[in-house]
Amino acid sequence: MIYPVYIYGSPVLRKVAQDITPDYPNLKQLISDMFETMYQSDGIGLAAPQIGLSIRLFVIDGTALEEDDPALKGFKKAFINAQIIERLDEMVRYSEGCLSIPNLHEEVERESKIRIKYVDENFQPHEEVYEGMAARIIQHEYDHLDGIMFTDRLSAIRKQLLKSKLTAISKGKFSAEYKYKIAK
Repeated sequence: MIYPVYIYGSPVLRKVAQDITPDYPNLKQLISDMFETMYQSDGIGLAAPQIGLSIRLFVIDGTALEEDDPALKGFKKAFINAQIIERLDEMVRYSEGCLSIPNLHEEVERESKIRIKYVDENFQPHEEVYEGMAARIIQHEYDHLDGIMFTDRLSAIRKQLLKSKLTAISKGKFSAEYKYKIAK
């Protein structure tokens, strides 16, 4: 099933998401649907709040970028109840976009390396270190679990310059080739 993507201005995108337990209803189907929604929307990551669910779950498939970054070959995962436990190395700027903020890309500064612990779809625990683009994608999706949008990480002046664009997006004044939902 393909879910609509919740657009900037939707309250669920600003909530801190809750951990889930292994008995969360239809979890494997939800993860499968999230991947399908992400692919349909031409995304490389999707967090549960972006489909209206305030739970600590996100999916990533970075394989579309493996030509530019060979480390992303086979990088397809679901992260449940994730916690970034360490942010390492220098800050790096890179252009980011978001399915919940269509047609807007901005330079965002993030740590180039992270350590994260999470459980997978079988609730097996993992603690892993990621760097480069994988670390960036994870941090972007992880932010959604804490109610943070990539535009929150911009300078005050940049945010001010984007205010009217973001207001227009929140009112549905954009075009997107995927299903979406606007807050009412």
